Amino acid sequence: MSRYPITPIKVQDLTSQLTTESVRNLDVVISGITQDSREVQPGDLYCCVAGEYFDGHSFVGDAISAGAVALLVDREIENISDDVAVIRVKNVREILGLVASTVFGNPSDGLTIVGITGTNGKTSTAAMLSAILTRAGFSVNTMGTLTGERTTPEAIDLHAHFRECISEGVSHVVMEVSSHALALHRVAGVMFDVAVLTNVGRDHLDFHGTEEAYFAAKAKLFDPRQSLRGVVNVDDARGRLLCDVKPIHLTTFSLQDITDIAVEVDHVSFSWRQEKIDVPLGGIFTVMNALAAMTTAVELGLEERVIAQGLRKLPPITGRFESVPNKAGIGVVVDYAHTPEGLTVLLETSRTLTKGKVIIVFGCGGNRDEGKRPLMGRIASEMADVVLITSDNPRNENPEHIIQQVIDGIPAGSQGKVRREADRSVAITSAISMAKHGDIVVLAGKGHEMTQEVNGVLYPFSDIDKAREALRQREEATQ
Repeated sequence: MSRYPITPIKVQDLTSQLTTESVRNLDVVISGITQDSREVQPGDLYCCVAGEYFDGHSFVGDAISAGAVALLVDREIENISDDVAVIRVKNVREILGLVASTVFGNPSDGLTIVGITGTNGKTSTAAMLSAILTRAGFSVNTMGTLTGERTTPEAIDLHAHFRECISEGVSHVVMEVSSHALALHRVAGVMFDVAVLTNVGRDHLDFHGTEEAYFAAKAKLFDPRQSLRGVVNVDDARGRLLCDVKPIHLTTFSLQDITDIAVEVDHVSFSWRQEKIDVPLGGIFTVMNALAAMTTAVELGLEERVIAQGLRKLPPITGRFESVPNKAGIGVVVDYAHTPEGLTVLLETSRTLTKGKVIIVFGCGGNRDEGKRPLMGRIASEMADVVLITSDNPRNENPEHIIQQVIDGIPAGSQGKVRREADRSVAITSAISMAKHGDIVVLAGKGHEMTQEVNGVLYPFSDIDKAREALRQREEATQ
């Protein structure tokens, strides 16, 4: 949440395009915008956003002392100097994107924007579509889990980013759109050219409360006020439900669209519309993500030949079924799977890729949906031969408590294949050291992450680096 300078605009000109409850001091000129009172500079519009832990309205005094000349609020604020403009609206969050778009000159109107939502596959689908568009000659900006602190930025940051894209000559933006972002109106003021649904499983119930509310948040991307047309996975039950409602024009994709599927640890291939598709990324889920990207590319007017060429040139996607090469003859794969559905598909794919054992290392994040923990424990115990349950990002929870909740979901008959080790580094080393030639070790949950959060502190940690270190130790031990 940063502060941005803007082309000076009068409060009157800004509010003429908004639905407001009341406005005072229409002639005040705004020259900057922020929702962080600590970032305010003289001439700024300070936007009072109520968050999970702090309410921006509580810091109005600090903002005015720092030079704010205008406030965006959704409640009465007492004792405000008469020379400060006050724009009162029904809900600041709901309107903030429209405010940001206006003050930045509506930059999203000059871009072709694709929004991708879903429980799993957003990052990979975005990377694939970006590779295709780049191959077609477009200047592409990709936004999501791998590029920012949040999967989808706050509204002001988002529209400021669009303005930067315009200044840099970007033509297309491919962005992940999280359920949080949709529920909190972060993409307000954006009209997506294409909205994409990869799938809907169970995630973020600590925030949304129910699976129905979670899906409802995802479905907001397909509102005609948010997107022009959509691309939907009809192999997914929620995708079919969205198609039944059909809020906008929808194009569907399914495994039935392709033939001759071949899946390896580091590669998939299949036939699609008279084209042989080769993707340098393993796993059956890569096939579905590629289908999402290809179908979207067609919606954007690209030819099948160019689409195939773009996927062949796909660069590695960090932490997405990322293979760690080694001389030990074992498969080592790092993947971000952190939901029951994601873990299921990851283990299904891993099983098809080896005649040996499947050894999995995973944990569940602290301060997040506790209900999925026993579900993931059961899935791992049913689908893997050896299960090492460890820490993910325990955050402010006791790691042993999280591990026990995972173990509680494992049937008594499968407990013998389970090991618990709260130290993730030790768990990874143990898994790799016990693997025999032909086995596959799956490190799930953290993927691309380079830190581990424990009691509010971010410690350096990378599954990829730990795996490489463990492989070196294994190699040295056999010499």
